[in-house]
Amino acid sequence: MTGGYTGKILRVDLTTGSIGTIDTSDYEDWGGGHGIGSAIFWDLCADKLPFDGYDPQNVITLMTSPLSGTLAPSVSGRTEIQGIGTYPYPIGWFTRSNFGGRFAGELKYAGWDGVVIEGKSSTPVWLNIINDKVTLEDASDLWGMDTWATQEEIWSRVSDITRYSEWRAVDTDGLTTQRPAVVAIAPSGENLGRNAALVHGAGNGAGQGGFGGIFGSKNLKAISTLGSGQVEVADPEDLVNARSWWDSQHAGNLLNRLGVPTGPSATSRASGCIGCPVPCRNRRKGGIMNDSQCFEASWYPAGADSGRAVDLLQRYAINCCDVFNMGGTYKGEIAYMVSLYELGILGPGKAIDPAPLHMDEVGTLAFAESFCKAVSYRQGIGDDLAEGACFASERWGRVEEDLESGILHFPHWGYVWHHTLPTIDWTYGGIMGDRDINEHDFSHTNFNRFSTALMEPEEMVTTMAERMLPYEGDPHMFDFGEEGKYSPSMAKLVSWHRYYTRFYKQALGYCDWGPYASIINRNNPAGETEKWKGTTPDAEPRFFNAVTGKNISFVDGMKIGQKIWNLDRAVWILQGRHRDMEVPSGFMFKPGAAIAGYSLPVYENGAWAIKGPEFAETYLDRAGIESCKTSYYELEGWDTSSGWPKRSTLEGLGMKNVADLLEARGKLGV
Repeated sequence: MTGGYTGKILRVDLTTGSIGTIDTSDYEDWGGGHGIGSAIFWDLCADKLPFDGYDPQNVITLMTSPLSGTLAPSVSGRTEIQGIGTYPYPIGWFTRSNFGGRFAGELKYAGWDGVVIEGKSSTPVWLNIINDKVTLEDASDLWGMDTWATQEEIWSRVSDITRYSEWRAVDTDGLTTQRPAVVAIAPSGENLGRNAALVHGAGNGAGQGGFGGIFGSKNLKAISTLGSGQVEVADPEDLVNARSWWDSQHAGNLLNRLGVPTGPSATSRASGCIGCPVPCRNRRKGGIMNDSQCFEASWYPAGADSGRAVDLLQRYAINCCDVFNMGGTYKGEIAYMVSLYELGILGPGKAIDPAPLHMDEVGTLAFAESFCKAVSYRQGIGDDLAEGACFASERWGRVEEDLESGILHFPHWGYVWHHTLPTIDWTYGGIMGDRDINEHDFSHTNFNRFSTALMEPEEMVTTMAERMLPYEGDPHMFDFGEEGKYSPSMAKLVSWHRYYTRFYKQALGYCDWGPYASIINRNNPAGETEKWKGTTPDAEPRFFNAVTGKNISFVDGMKIGQKIWNLDRAVWILQGRHRDMEVPSGFMFKPGAAIAGYSLPVYENGAWAIKGPEFAETYLDRAGIESCKTSYYELEGWDTSSGWPKRSTLEGLGMKNVADLLEARGKLGV
């Protein structure tokens, strides 16, 4: 029995209004999520590239995983979205984002493995999915609403439920207690903001890539899904046993780490995605800042009003990572504006006029609301800021200068600094890809802040290296010292991470906070057979096999990840990618590029050590970066002069058609 897949993907052409299906079986070998999304995009768009993200030719995919809506832990709630982006600078690369919540589960219960959006509607519409009944509805009266108001209005139109405990019929096919799951845009997207996001629920956002503006360019206000079906599982007993085992290994991990309050006196409760055993968010008694965490939960410090500022950002659907205002290392749009203000460049009567914003109000709730409105409706300076920080800076004639100095603290492709140093695998992942990777496997989850009182450094890196299939046995993959960070071993860590995340996280939906990858588990001192043993590489294929009935190994999954990574690479090459472009911003090569507070392994003087504050002095060396890039391209089977995959590499992955198109365009590696 094959489980996990519904067997069909919804295909909607907004230009013609036609609604059809794609057989999932045609793409099942790509796993799900990102893999299927990339493969469908290639088939529908590759021969038309390049084109802009706002072009009606742009195809947007929202894909689930075969594990969505099942008992598989910390995986079933994520939805992967892909297409040509508008936010990346200076080129809108084919890119991705994802969001949690219950949308993926509801889509599966409605009988769909994903949604493919093509074309552009002539008038505002929203997509209404109720099991097999799919319609495009008029959204003219929804246009102008924020994301929360949009969802509430769609709830009232689709469902007559007033309380979640009440049952109602779904079409004629079953019963549910749920309101539809809705993902929506706000005026920021309607007005084609490059930093406009998609928001589902109170705070599940797909912020990166500019997909809110892309929905707006297609006149698509929202997608709503409600289902009464179920996800068939090949081996339910094995899935339950695997879940029980995983829970025993990770019990309380995130609740303890993120400080979610518990007990009868708590004024909030844990909240998470559908089916998640370690919820990482809060639902608060006062209803403020529900379901927001991490970047969005601290985007704008405003004292007692900080939570209300967070809710403003969710309602206006603006990418928090672009506008982030913590200062220090995290310098988003507002912090950038403050720097220009202090330099006398921005202000009334200055080179850059901040109207309608008042810089003396920064730090107040009033400024946060004025900022969100200005960006959403492109009022005054908001017309520039809606383009995202780097495009705004380009409009002001400052982008090269400010990326070099670090006033504009965006290390690659227009994305704000985010663990980019000293965790240099994050740097490489970003420049070789399309965006800030936002994957914490080696910045937080495994060895960052790992105390030597728990495990000696050499034991730690050796233990991890043994589990890094298919590159097992090389502890120097984890040398973050001055020599190690440019070594061929570091290139292997980067390669492992790109394959792992493309398949296990982005195709199958395993959550970064889950935690995946769990190579070393600080909450499991006894482990199953050895001290501090994590659940990777055992858990990921175990859940996939239990649900689908397939029999892949961890390395099999990594091979699919390699295939997805090379397909994405081929799309970027058709968009103009070349090795020469894959270089961090200028400030990354100067003192002050890194941030203190990390604890990472270093091999020096013939011994392993854990370093911390010393990393505050870390910055990049241009020759070192180029040397590691060469090692990485050689490892991947890419041409070292261009960074383009070779025919032998692509054909070895079963992608002869990809090699043929690249060769026809004169972009195949030799």
